[in-house]
Amino acid sequence: MRLGLALGYWGRGPSSDHVPLAQEAERLGYHSVWTAESWGSDAFTPLTWIAAHTTRIRLGTAVAQMAARSPTTTAMHALTLDHLSGGRMMLGLGLSGPQVVEGWYGRPFPKSPLTATREYVDVVRQVLRREAPVESDGRFHPLPYRGEDGTGLGRPLKPITHPLRPDLPVLLGAEGPRNIAQTCRIADGWLPLYWSPTQVPQLPDLPENFMIAPLAQARICDDVAEGLLPVKAMLGFYIGGMGNAARNFHADLMARMGYEEEAHHIQSLFLAGRREEAVRAVPDAFADEISLVGPAERVAERLAEWRKGPVTDLLVLSPDRHTLRVLADLNS
Repeated sequence: MRLGLALGYWGRGPSSDHVPLAQEAERLGYHSVWTAESWGSDAFTPLTWIAAHTTRIRLGTAVAQMAARSPTTTAMHALTLDHLSGGRMMLGLGLSGPQVVEGWYGRPFPKSPLTATREYVDVVRQVLRREAPVESDGRFHPLPYRGEDGTGLGRPLKPITHPLRPDLPVLLGAEGPRNIAQTCRIADGWLPLYWSPTQVPQLPDLPENFMIAPLAQARICDDVAEGLLPVKAMLGFYIGGMGNAARNFHADLMARMGYEEEAHHIQSLFLAGRREEAVRAVPDAFADEISLVGPAERVAERLAEWRKGPVTDLLVLSPDRHTLRVLADLNS
């Protein structure tokens, strides 16, 4: 099981520590570093900056939001950064949810998310293979565009730039069972949001070298309860605020993992403006199940459980260099 460093997305402003953290992870032998986006900083620009200040570590987006860019635009970002980094790019994609897609990007959330995702990945792969002009008769990503409000003058095009690697890895962030099943068929890897080594989902036969790369917050510390507080804060926000009461994929995932009543309670508190209570309502057991927190000996035991399953890459979310070093030692 390889280690990756997950940096997430910016908060109020850029972190001056992201490049030094990536350099430290590279020095420690981490396989990859990953950036994300929500509705602030984008995923590709910080990753490009990190690429310029590192030499070996792989570079991934976890995740780039599909609604933010047409599939050809996303493919252009990926092939450009792959060239600039010497073939280190891994493209992680995610659909996001209605709140972000419609509220931030001003686009309708697809009524058939699986179809929209499948079309998107197909177009990206066509660009990267550069075997023929890119064409798609898809419902969500038609190329060339033939809508009644268009000119009808569009024609299929091949990318001017020859991609460095036609097989640049494409990974998908997927949460629902059908989405996960499709990911195993059409992608090179899966980026689970919450992963429990004791609740490994049933997966189909996976292609060779298929990546399963969950994100986990980590902290080496003496007090487990204190170390879980950042995990609970993150969960309170995602379970309570990333969506609405009618449709929140994160809450749905928590429910499927055996915490349905707790997920609904967290949502109701958060949506009522009682955010601190929502965070406190996150069960310690759930926060602990999906993270690596505590003394080194405890984390070593938990890490052994992670290695028993199908996880190929553990993406560590931690700004603490001591934690990154201990995990590197424990995983060697």
